[in-house]
Amino acid sequence: MQTLIINGQSQQVDVAPDMPLLWVLRDVLGLTGTKYGCGIAQCGVCTVHLDGQPIRSCVTPISAVAGRSITTIEAIGETAVGQAVQQAWLAHEVVQCGYCQSGQIMAATALLQSQPKPDDQAIDAAMAGNLCRCATYTRIRTAIHSVGQVEEA
Repeated sequence: MQTLIINGQSQQVDVAPDMPLLWVLRDVLGLTGTKYGCGIAQCGVCTVHLDGQPIRSCVTPISAVAGRSITTIEAIGETAVGQAVQQAWLAHEVVQCGYCQSGQIMAATALLQSQPKPDDQAIDAAMAGNLCRCATYTRIRTAIHSVGQVEEA
């Protein structure tokens, strides 16, 4: 039995310690906002926050996250920055197919929490591991910049 702290709630799960966090979130706890992409931590679709830092849940065993704070897309809007990122995504019409967007939003929120006014280089570095097949990268960058400008006002 493992104890996980997910979106501020303590959860007991009875799964193998090497089970990837992604499958615990989706299949055991029913938190399906975090998506499966590549399964080898290369696409960023499965990004969640672990103690505020973005990680790839598809390759992270739950034994590595027990007792630590995990935030998923379901709760990211409960923070001021997460809510601002979600609003920017809508305002700048970032989403096309939407499949990668939970991971994109999680990565962008982590960036903006640590660096409220990132330049293009910082955005590119933070978002480099998050792939978008629809190629909305320009809109993603614009949305991230807009959050930085709002935070300034």
